[in-house]
Amino acid sequence: MIKRHRLMENNITKNDIDVLIRFLKKRTVLTQSKNVFNFEKKWSRWLGVKYSVFVNSGSSANLLSINSLKYYLNKNDKRNEIIVPSLTWSSDINAIIQNNFKPVFADISLKTLSLSLEEIKKKINKKTLAVFITHAQGFNPLNDELLKFLKKKKIFLIEDVCESHGAKFKNKKLGSYGLISNFSFYYAHHMSTIEGGMICTNNKKLYEIFCSLRSHGLAREIKDKKVKKKIVKKYSKLSDQFIFLYSGYNLRNTEIGGVLGMSQLKRLNNNIKKRNQNLKYFLNLLNNKIYYTDFELRGCSNYAFPLILKEKKFKKRNKLEKILHNHKIEFRRGNAGGGNQLRQPYLKDYTKKINLRNFKNVEHVHNFGYYLGNYPDLKKEKIFQICKILNSI
Repeated sequence: MIKRHRLMENNITKNDIDVLIRFLKKRTVLTQSKNVFNFEKKWSRWLGVKYSVFVNSGSSANLLSINSLKYYLNKNDKRNEIIVPSLTWSSDINAIIQNNFKPVFADISLKTLSLSLEEIKKKINKKTLAVFITHAQGFNPLNDELLKFLKKKKIFLIEDVCESHGAKFKNKKLGSYGLISNFSFYYAHHMSTIEGGMICTNNKKLYEIFCSLRSHGLAREIKDKKVKKKIVKKYSKLSDQFIFLYSGYNLRNTEIGGVLGMSQLKRLNNNIKKRNQNLKYFLNLLNNKIYYTDFELRGCSNYAFPLILKEKKFKKRNKLEKILHNHKIEFRRGNAGGGNQLRQPYLKDYTKKINLRNFKNVEHVHNFGYYLGNYPDLKKEKIFQICKILNSI
C-alpha cells in the first residue's frame, strides 16, 4: 500500500551533507571562489562544452542567455523574434520579453513535449533570430533535419535543458548543440545545489559576457587577460577594479553551491540510468488504451513520469485527480510549467490575437496531462502499485 508518493525524495543525500560539513569546518570563503570555478570546469567536461558559468538559478541562466544577445549581436542585425514552445517555464518567455525581444509561440509534439521542425517552419520569417527550445521532462526533440535547417537559415539555437540533464542526440548531450544552453539545479531536478543553474557555450565571446553580466557587468570578471588589458587601457580614468562594462546583475552562486554541485555530479550518470529504467517500467505497465505512451525515448533522460489521458473527458480527468489525491500521489497538471503558457495572465498583452485552437497538442496536455515523481531511489514495487492505481480509472 502506498503511504505517499512525492515528486522527489532524497535528492540531497547524507554524503552531500557530510561533504558540506567538512567544507564549512574549514572556515573559509563562502562567496563565489575556487569551488564555484572548479564546479564550472567539471560540469563543462561532463557536458562536453568549453565554457560554463554557475549562477543562482536556472531562471537566472535563462535571463543571462537572452540578455547576452544584446551585446553579442552585430548592431546591423535587426532580427528580434525568438520562437518558443507554448509548453515551457515562464522564465524562458520572461527573459525574451524583459530584454525587448518578441516571443513567437509554437505548438508542441506529443512524442517529445517539445518543438518540432514542422511547428518551427510555421512560425519562421526574416525577423526570426533564435529558437529557444525547451527539452521538456528529459525527452530529446533534436534531429539532423532540424539542426541543418537552423544552420542554413542562420538562426541561433538556445537550449533550455533544465529538466533534461544528460539527455542525448547521437550520443552527444543536449546542451552542447546550441549557441547557448541553460540548466537548473533546483531541488527536484536530476541533480541539485538546492537553488542554482548553469549557462553553457562553446563561444568565447559569449562566455566573457556571461562572466561579466553575472557580477554586476564588471570588466574585472572577464577571464581573458588580453581582452581585460585592452578594456582597462580604454577606460584608463576609471579604477581597473570598477569598470562596469555592461548593465549587469548579481546572479552569482556560492562556494556552498559549488561544493554541493561537485558532490552531486559524481553520481549523476548512475542516477540517470535508474530514472530511465523506472520510466520504461512505468510506461510498460501503463494502460495504453487510457493513457498516451508513444513517447520518443531515444536519448531520453527522464525527469518525471509523463501521464496524458487520451480522451478529452473532464469527468474522467476529475476522477483521476480524485484517485491521485486519495492515494496521496503528488502530481502536477499541465506537465512542464503548468501547461499552456498562452493561458497565463502575464502574457495577456501578447496573446490577444492568438487562437488557442491552433495549439491543439499543448491544449490537450494543459487539460489532460500530468507528471508524477520519478527519482533514483524509487522501487519497482512502488511503480507497480502506482500504475495499478492509475489503470483502475
